[in-house]
Amino acid sequence: MKHFVETLRALGPLGVLILAILDCAGVPVVGGVDALLIFVSVTAPQSAYASAGMAVLGSLIGSLFLFIVARKGGEAYLDKYTASPQGGRLKGWFLEYGLLTIFVPAGVPIVPMPLKVFILSAGALGVSPIAFTVVLLAARLIRYYAIAYLALQLGNQTVPYLRHHIWQLVAIAVSVFVSLYLLIRFADRRRKLRALVTDSE
Repeated sequence: MKHFVETLRALGPLGVLILAILDCAGVPVVGGVDALLIFVSVTAPQSAYASAGMAVLGSLIGSLFLFIVARKGGEAYLDKYTASPQGGRLKGWFLEYGLLTIFVPAGVPIVPMPLKVFILSAGALGVSPIAFTVVLLAARLIRYYAIAYLALQLGNQTVPYLRHHIWQLVAIAVSVFVSLYLLIRFADRRRKLRALVTDSE
């Protein structure tokens, strides 16, 4: 394993791409992509943003692989499970708000959050692949380019800095989730109200 990590480090941005694919496809490497991106950005500053781009690309490839596997493998189970009222409500909730459970953990560095289970749920519950990709892309762009920027500014102090501010990151994640949830609820209510007014005219 140590030799594998050293090989990835030597590969620079390509190593970040490979690790990001493996991580998001289901191979457990907690914090691995963040740490490797920081290492490459500090040791080869000229490759920092290229490595961030490779992290985003690898994350998309691995996550879409997991998403498609869940979509194909979960159809039979989904049809049976969502036949119940409870299952139907769960599917409805996830289709409306479930992408928030992907955006938040995908966008917050260092803090361990169960992203893979939400990716699997999104695939199995029939979330639009385009919507899934857009949300994941937005979150990963923020995360990995912010990490590359911090690594260029802080150097070897990047990981200690992020760990020292872990609770602030958690608070930001919760705040973003709640804010987006309320915004979606508000927009949904307005949409339903407009539809009601239109139908009554």
